[in-house]
Amino acid sequence: MKQQRIQLNKDISIYVNYTKGEKPPVLFLHFSGGTSAMWSGVLPHFLEEYEVIVPDLRGHGRSDRPEMGYHIDDMAQDMFLLLRKLGIAQCHVVGSSLGAEVGLCLAADHPEMVISLVCEGALYNEFGEYGLFVGTEEEAEREKARVIAELPKRQVPVYDTPSEYSAEVRSSFEGLGLWNEYFSAFAESTMVQTEEGKFISHYENRVRTEYISKYLDVKFDRYYKRVQCPILFLPSEEDWNNERIRSIMHAFANMVKVCVIRRIPQSIHAYVWMQMPFVVSGAVKTFLTDVNRRTAVG
Repeated sequence: MKQQRIQLNKDISIYVNYTKGEKPPVLFLHFSGGTSAMWSGVLPHFLEEYEVIVPDLRGHGRSDRPEMGYHIDDMAQDMFLLLRKLGIAQCHVVGSSLGAEVGLCLAADHPEMVISLVCEGALYNEFGEYGLFVGTEEEAEREKARVIAELPKRQVPVYDTPSEYSAEVRSSFEGLGLWNEYFSAFAESTMVQTEEGKFISHYENRVRTEYISKYLDVKFDRYYKRVQCPILFLPSEEDWNNERIRSIMHAFANMVKVCVIRRIPQSIHAYVWMQMPFVVSGAVKTFLTDVNRRTAVG
């Protein structure tokens, strides 16, 4: 697999792993705070039948971290430019959490480019008609203001050695009952060294703050109404068991022409790709096979 930093324009360059050949391409987009390494257990299940494009989104991993530009529209435009730089006219898109949001935007803005979309995320809005928050508009605005005021208070832990960093990340995953070789590879990818020689997470608080402050006002229904490709929803166990989320997800599903909903039992949102890569890869490949067959017949 080729690894490259690609300059998209004068403002941003994106780090990407990819293969290039004659097979159908699949773009894999990671979750907020994630990196392209989260797909390490998934990619082997696709390489025989598909070309893969696996970037670090802006503000993440080894990609640039500009001061601004963390609305999903900005990150989707990055992916559009990246695909054009790689000479890819059409692809399937698989997105986890933030990656699903970016993929949804890409599919809505560039329907000619996205063959199908897998959304393990973007299943509900935070506020409004299709939102989780229940209350008046005034109460919603107060809640958004409260959340935004809390964002800068997050403290990013600083460690003296790589082993201290790794031990703490491992402990946090083990506390959730999660740890295997894929979580280990992912954890290693999230560590960066500061100019002072300390070790911290790659996900800077300013990036997280910019993203979440924009995310709170995103209305995913406005994107779904413009999507033309088939969609696979992959709700986590927790999302599926939440009646409100399930209702909103079904409302979104009714906004698109073709939609499949597949619950992965015992799955944990965002982490399912490392938690049970064989199972979730199988679900995605079955969906892609059906889309490819339908496209060929059409």
